[in-house]
Amino acid sequence: MSYDFKKIENYWQSYWAKNQTFAAENSSKLPKYYVLDMFPYPSGAGLHVGHPLGYIASDIVARYKRHKGFNVLHPQGYDSFGLPAEQYAIQTGQHPAITTETNINRYRQQLDQLGFSFDWSREIRTSDSTYYKWTQWIFIQLFNAWYDLSLNKARSITTLITLFSEQGNKNITAVCDENPPEFSAQEWNDFSEIEQQKILLQYRLAYLSDTEVNWCAELGTVLANDEIINGVSERGGHPVIRKKMKQWSMRISAYADRLLQGLEKIDWPEPLKEMQRNWIGKSVGASVVFNVTDYDATVEVFTTRPDTLFGVTFMTLAPEHELVSKITTQEQSAEVNAYVEQTSKRSERDRMTDVKSITGVFTGAYAIHPLTKQQIPIWIGDYVLAGYGTGAVMAVPCGDQRDYDFATHFNIPIVNIFKDADISKEAFTDKENSVIANSDFLNGLSYKEASQKVIASLEKIGAGKGTINYRLRDAVFSRQRYWGEPFPVYYKEGMPQMIDRAHLPILLPKVEKYLPTQEGAPPLGNSSQWGWDEQNNNVVSNDKIDHQTVFPLELNTMPGWAGSSWYFNRYMDAHNTEEFASQEALHYWKEVDLYLGGSEHATGHLLYSRFWQHFLYDMEQVPVEEYAKKLINQGMILGTSALAYRKRGTQTFLSKGLVQDHEVDPVHVDVSFVNSSDELDVEQLKKWQSQFAEASFELEEGVFRVGREVEKMSKSKYNVVNPDDICEQYGADTLRMYEMFLGPIEQAKPWNTAGISGVHSFLRKLWKLFHLNESFEISEEKPSRESLKTLHKTIKKVTEDIENFSFNTSVSSFMICVNELSAQQCNQRSILEPLTCLISPFAPHIAEELWKLLGHQESLSKTPYPVYEEHYLIESSKEYPISFNGKMRFTKKLPLSLSPKEIENEVLADDRTQQQLDGRTPKKVIVVPGKIVNIVG
Repeated sequence: MSYDFKKIENYWQSYWAKNQTFAAENSSKLPKYYVLDMFPYPSGAGLHVGHPLGYIASDIVARYKRHKGFNVLHPQGYDSFGLPAEQYAIQTGQHPAITTETNINRYRQQLDQLGFSFDWSREIRTSDSTYYKWTQWIFIQLFNAWYDLSLNKARSITTLITLFSEQGNKNITAVCDENPPEFSAQEWNDFSEIEQQKILLQYRLAYLSDTEVNWCAELGTVLANDEIINGVSERGGHPVIRKKMKQWSMRISAYADRLLQGLEKIDWPEPLKEMQRNWIGKSVGASVVFNVTDYDATVEVFTTRPDTLFGVTFMTLAPEHELVSKITTQEQSAEVNAYVEQTSKRSERDRMTDVKSITGVFTGAYAIHPLTKQQIPIWIGDYVLAGYGTGAVMAVPCGDQRDYDFATHFNIPIVNIFKDADISKEAFTDKENSVIANSDFLNGLSYKEASQKVIASLEKIGAGKGTINYRLRDAVFSRQRYWGEPFPVYYKEGMPQMIDRAHLPILLPKVEKYLPTQEGAPPLGNSSQWGWDEQNNNVVSNDKIDHQTVFPLELNTMPGWAGSSWYFNRYMDAHNTEEFASQEALHYWKEVDLYLGGSEHATGHLLYSRFWQHFLYDMEQVPVEEYAKKLINQGMILGTSALAYRKRGTQTFLSKGLVQDHEVDPVHVDVSFVNSSDELDVEQLKKWQSQFAEASFELEEGVFRVGREVEKMSKSKYNVVNPDDICEQYGADTLRMYEMFLGPIEQAKPWNTAGISGVHSFLRKLWKLFHLNESFEISEEKPSRESLKTLHKTIKKVTEDIENFSFNTSVSSFMICVNELSAQQCNQRSILEPLTCLISPFAPHIAEELWKLLGHQESLSKTPYPVYEEHYLIESSKEYPISFNGKMRFTKKLPLSLSPKEIENEVLADDRTQQQLDGRTPKKVIVVPGKIVNIVG
């Protein structure tokens, strides 16, 4: 019986699906284990061999935990709202739902053929209305909540309304918009309903405001910072500008400190935690207020170096700061306006990372130093961001290199406030060793002493205070696109109103076009059925909107991260129609025990989802504050690209060995046209793309050789390897084990198809252990001690490796084990049966087939995992080197249980000893038990 992997894998995949082998229970006496992969966006390209890496690792753990007696939840679904499907709809007119369904079917087919033990009965899709009903519901909870700093948690907005009605807002400590109007209880109660709603919007965790956003006109939507690369959209490479728009935002800044502190409670990779710490950006310092000369206006700045206040020689505002248009003088207005326009075309990320360019414009206005009362010029510069801190900085060129460069470039005076510091060529930035000078009452103080004294002085005159600042800004939550969750919001007298839970979900309407309207409204503005009938609680025709009983619905949709911010909770109770998940299910599963996904999500999904979880915890909807106890970032599988070298300025391509001494441009070619010797099929290439059809190719030794480069696997580099092809040629078990064999799960590693045949040969060798002359044959006899030792050292190593997520060394251990058992000609059931279970998490199809051949009727998926027994590894004998006068002459195997005298007697009685002694009586016999015997003659 040969190893027919296609037949075996098809059979067991069908068996698992038919019998729902991996369905988890929500009530079990077994301990629970929840292992989760970051669910994929179903793109049209399908999977390449790099995508399954994390899925294989998580599947090994899930299968292992079932063997260890856990009730395992290992679900899968799709993050199915996304811009690519909408862009395809714009180009073709095909509804994104159709494109998404096609892509999902392709993904499912690919995932199934790899033998993953997913509980598909819990599949979710973020674009399914039964799912996004609850995304809409969570949004409503955020809208109806505020953050109470006195309790350090979110609370229902009704509690804030009660406080306002009883005491006004003077003594309320809340995270809210800057400088909300102060009012008494009487004034609150006298406000109209609209006035009260406007005030509440300044406190809600989901709120509307005029916000600086990244606007991509080509895509017709706002983009998050992590959706912009080098100043253009990640999707399509389109220009992005900064502009103000009325947007929904999430007050994630309220949770900045808790998100920071929570990192200490979770077992996540330290580099990822550091990325989140930097993104949250906690800074301790002071808030300082500068009055603007000749204007009833102030500029507030945050500084981590209040000790340097006497060194301020100018101020810089963000070009988009609201004061710029008010304080700019007529003489400077043209230059300022041009600069503001220029800056709007640069993304925040681009501005933050560009440390070489020095640009700025003087506004013509001045601020008054709070302590010296001197006038300080106010500039604008694009290195200051409106959304970070206050959008303004006090510039101390003697102590900050960027300020120093700016001042030097624009000939702004630099005052040295550091004792014995040379600032002739650069700023002095060593705050730990600084002593303050030229600073009035701060002279002679260290930075810590001076900082405390300045803060006390500022607080005394009402010009500042000590404070903590965070880089983390509130998250824009609106997208001007069609394919996303509709907001459960309609507008009455311009104020947002929430639709009652009983009438959710609000479904995406049909539209004729997926582009913004001619008036520039989002795509939902193209719908003719997008009004809300307040009396009948349903969506009606736009013609009926009268602003009396029928009102306009929100035209924006939610961002891509909305659905992925809580999906891990939905898996716990995926079909619940009454709640996003039942309390019973939430308290049983609690949190994800192991989460696998890429580190590229560090400041996107992984931060937003923590924020939503913290909020739901505050509202007593979930039992834990952090949703994932352990996180592993799998490394990339890199592609080995093929490069043809075109002689610059010509249509001639040079074989790799001919490139020297020529100026060339490397051009990516499809790796499928290249053999294992790096030889390119030129005829195939010519048929592939028009740029090669008429080109000439200079060969070496009759062949054209390409160059190789290891880089990210992607369609654009033509270096993608399709897992379907690997499964067709070698089988899913081979692919699974090979991906694990490539290297540690966290590291990037290059794909090399040539290496996969070795893993396939190993599986064939495993199969042969159970067969003799193509027939299945197993012995019931007692195994040898050598075979037991081989098995148990493998059990020990593989168990430790899985527990430590060292899957690559497990594969090596299996190979060593099978080689040793083959050499021992072992076919005993008591060895091969536990070995079958041991390898099952890695190569489940062949393991299930062998288990069935061993006579078992049930799947081995929950068979108890083999237990390592140490006594099988304890040696019972020792091969002693027998030496004469220090020179080893032969070896003799003796039981380790013998005493030194018994060892001596055994050795002296050996014929070889007598030959060496040749009748002589030894002077001494030195015996070191377990090591050596030396006969001194």
